[in-house]
Amino acid sequence: MPVVAAAVCPHPPVIVPELAFGAAPELDSLRAACLAAIDVLAEADALVIVGSGPVTGRRYDASAGGSFAAYGAPQVRVGDGEAVLPLSLLVGAWLVGQSKAAGVRRTSISVADDSPEVCLALGREIAESNDRIGLLVMGDGSARRSDHAPVHLHPRAEIFDATVAKALRSVDLDVLAALDTDLATVLQAAGRAPWQVLAGALTQTALTGNLTYDAAPYGVGYFVASFT
Repeated sequence: MPVVAAAVCPHPPVIVPELAFGAAPELDSLRAACLAAIDVLAEADALVIVGSGPVTGRRYDASAGGSFAAYGAPQVRVGDGEAVLPLSLLVGAWLVGQSKAAGVRRTSISVADDSPEVCLALGREIAESNDRIGLLVMGDGSARRSDHAPVHLHPRAEIFDATVAKALRSVDLDVLAALDTDLATVLQAAGRAPWQVLAGALTQTALTGNLTYDAAPYGVGYFVASFT
């Protein structure tokens, strides 16, 4: 069956209030947008979380563990097992746990910095499930949006992110599929491969998009979108 609903969220560790310290209220609108987008997935039969990681196609069940100890909050964990989840899937699992979709059976899948063809193929594979799939795609935009960004400002960062935002809003899968891999690497846009998985997964659907958050509060582009 095709994907019946999808959501896109970013994965900064500071989205977890215990890590945000004084900036926690500053990110309230981002957290609220993420949870609202993920709530839409609660009616699916199964949830698939996709995010960047070292290997494409590695699957983790819901028991896979993760910890925010490396970011200063060892008390914040997900799953019962060993801490193996990469950051994108860790944040995704944490967000799901705060949402109405917390009780939905889920699998997490990592995607490496692979070619668009590999990412699109993974998306099509996800969509071939016999379940009604709710898809959560974790990905940040460029980390070079301002002089205060993790990496110094790049003149093409803002237009790259604007292109992504417009494609998410209009569900322009061709634009997402055609995102330049080399440019995304230069701009440190961690969401490029996961967004191309999304493009592959939504190919046979007629879902409409709603972009609910588009900002770069720390010089990194963050997008939240839902597809229903």
